[in-house]
Amino acid sequence: MKRNLTFRSLLYILAGFFLSATASGQEKSAMRQYLESYDSIQFFRPYDQNGINMFETPKNNVAFEGVRVRIGAGFSQQFQALKHSNYTNVSTNANYLYPLGNGFNTAQANLNMDFQLADGIRLNLVTYLSARHHNEAWVKGGYIQFDRLPFKGDFWTKLMKYATIKVGHMEINYGDAHFRRSDGGSTLYNPFMENYILDAFTTEIGGEVYLQHNGIFGMIGMSNGEIKGDVKEGVSEKKPAIYLKGGIDKQLTDKTRVRVSGSYYIDKSSASNTLYWGDRTGSNYFMVLEKYAATALANAWSGRVNPGFGYYSSGLQLNGFVKVGGLELFGTIEQGKGRSAAEKTMSNRTINQLAGDVVYRIGARENVFLGARYNTVKGELYLNGVRDDVKVDRVALSGGWFVTKNVMLKGEYVVQHHKDYPSGTGATQYTDGKFDGIVIQAVVGF
Repeated sequence: MKRNLTFRSLLYILAGFFLSATASGQEKSAMRQYLESYDSIQFFRPYDQNGINMFETPKNNVAFEGVRVRIGAGFSQQFQALKHSNYTNVSTNANYLYPLGNGFNTAQANLNMDFQLADGIRLNLVTYLSARHHNEAWVKGGYIQFDRLPFKGDFWTKLMKYATIKVGHMEINYGDAHFRRSDGGSTLYNPFMENYILDAFTTEIGGEVYLQHNGIFGMIGMSNGEIKGDVKEGVSEKKPAIYLKGGIDKQLTDKTRVRVSGSYYIDKSSASNTLYWGDRTGSNYFMVLEKYAATALANAWSGRVNPGFGYYSSGLQLNGFVKVGGLELFGTIEQGKGRSAAEKTMSNRTINQLAGDVVYRIGARENVFLGARYNTVKGELYLNGVRDDVKVDRVALSGGWFVTKNVMLKGEYVVQHHKDYPSGTGATQYTDGKFDGIVIQAVVGF
């Protein structure tokens, strides 16, 4: 969703609030009235430590106190000390890797704006101010969420006690892993440095309807199946995407919580589906296994696998989450199927992913943590016009410290191997690819 949003525009918005505040002459200024903390935003996921392990926003509520605007941000700065290697065909002088050294990566920043429009109705807008894949400010997406409807009658009151409606150009709710991932400058929810190797995340235009009751939840959504809008006539590939989610999330005791969920997504025909390639900010492993002349802007997804399901795409993700005291276990089993536009007449390819996180949070405020992750992807990719079975493995060990609830420092050691990629004249930059090393990240989220 590439919409430039200049800092000048943002200053105009803030100036408008300021002028309205100074002109009112009231004891409580309009600026203070409108710019409040997240405690006055209903059905909201905080951007700081309080938002960790929150998935769909729950149906509990804070009192409606009138129209509110909340401005927050996410900032992330990294130091990287990684090294990489691969199979290089000396005879053809091909697939030499980027000369990777130690240093600081480009800082990333998000601007978060949340608007309480009416009782039970809020609007969210996130803007990437700086990202690896984009230097300019541009809008990630936004949505309006209804947890109440402005209709009279007991029917609507009772319905919205359990129902939630979201509509917009937004991050779709496929799987649970996207609630724990890094997203541009917003990296505080993620106990590790990077997202999964197969990163299921995209923004699409559509709507979602939820039902929640006593820990049981379900969702159905429909979208345009693409990362942006398109009004071109005669594009026969365009068909809507349908996705479903359901599960159970129970607080069994004061210290024990269990959540199990399953999600399914299908888009039978698209001009450019990006379910597994929708991140427009980029990876947090900069330039690993990229070619010698690569740039961070054009090669922003280093260390991930893009299966290339641009024409037909489906995904099934099963997730389990258990928290006992400070110990957290989070697991993912996922299978994606699809094919690219170049493979329209072929059968679908399949790719499988397994991932498991173990995180232990220490202290009364759980402000120190240690973590370990294993992530593996295996499947068929379309490489240089040929289908090849490949495998990628990653092990990551992490640790972090919340200095405050909105300031965090974390570090990670990672090692990743790429296996079974073609060699010889058909070799790619990933053939016998490996990278390992340390990444340290400072994070602010509020």
